[in-house]
Amino acid sequence: MMAGETRGKPIRCRAAVCWKAGEPLVMEEVMVAPPLAGEVRIRIICTSLCYSDITFWKLKDPPGCFPRILGHEAVGVVESVGENVSEVTEGDIVLPIFLPDCGECTDCRSEKSNLCSKFPFKVSPWMPRYESSRFTDLKGEVLYHFLFVSSFSEYTVVDIANITKIDPNIPPNRACLFSCGVSTGVGAAWKTANVEKGSTVAIFGLGAIGLAVAEGARLCGASRIIGVDLNPDKFEIGKKFGVTDFVNSGNCGNKPVKQVIMEMTDGGADYCFECVGAASLVHEAFACCRKGWGKTIVLGVDRPGSMLSFLSFDILHSGKSLMGSLYGGVKPKSDIPILLKRYMDKELDVDKFVTHEMRFEDINKAFDLLIQGKSLRCVLWMDK
Repeated sequence: MMAGETRGKPIRCRAAVCWKAGEPLVMEEVMVAPPLAGEVRIRIICTSLCYSDITFWKLKDPPGCFPRILGHEAVGVVESVGENVSEVTEGDIVLPIFLPDCGECTDCRSEKSNLCSKFPFKVSPWMPRYESSRFTDLKGEVLYHFLFVSSFSEYTVVDIANITKIDPNIPPNRACLFSCGVSTGVGAAWKTANVEKGSTVAIFGLGAIGLAVAEGARLCGASRIIGVDLNPDKFEIGKKFGVTDFVNSGNCGNKPVKQVIMEMTDGGADYCFECVGAASLVHEAFACCRKGWGKTIVLGVDRPGSMLSFLSFDILHSGKSLMGSLYGGVKPKSDIPILLKRYMDKELDVDKFVTHEMRFEDINKAFDLLIQGKSLRCVLWMDK
């Protein structure tokens, strides 16, 4: 259909639907309703797989829910807009981003936070404004949303608070990575930790997020970037992203990882990043960071209900900081254009994150590659 012909009408298109936890996604026809006030309907150009998609695909209990259209790392073109939307118009190239940026609340107006108060981030099955879905299958059954994006569909509806307009000259198979993974990792080093030139960084977990932290730390001028992982192959990969040293946490002889890093850094790393989502690793990272000024940044998504416990004495006497970093502390509407410009200026290298590109219908193959640890980022093209 020509642009404009679909405006205000439901669109029938293909989506990869998850009907049950852990089962292969089913490619089928779905109906995507028009956007309501404050919403935007976009045609997805390409979407990439993030490990959070796997985490929620496996999750049998809430906030896992089915049937659901997963996917949250993508780039698209605006097909139509609902009432009261003036920020974007039909034909604009946009990133749908799971973290809202309303531009109006105290937090969104502040430089200090990227956590919107008007639309607080949550893992919801609905659109944020109306607590309802824009997806149904051909029998009329409701399909749930995922992280306010649901990009495993040729068309999706996203709130304007979750949309960032971007330069149309940026290649879509690179732009989509800024919708989650690259921005989260680079942002954690740049925005949350504010890594200083000449400092020492330790990264626990060298998946895509950990490698993006390394890229961010390299951009900030860190002199030493230590990668900690169980997989020895990660060191060769990590070198491309600025990792200077490697610790195989499963093979440190009779020394604990803490002792190895303390000895390597003469007292602990200035910044430690937990990029896996395991409470035990958060404790390990905190133990490895320097007393007095060390910062430990948590990026990994742990299972719901997971707890951390620290001795009050250790917190008081160590003088260290422990911080969470959702989306790397990046403010979608103001910081993403800066990161994209750094990519276009060849300062920030994202090409090396993309290990595979496939057609949308091969999505289950892409899931297998990510689960097996054979891909960093697999980009799925909707129309190739």
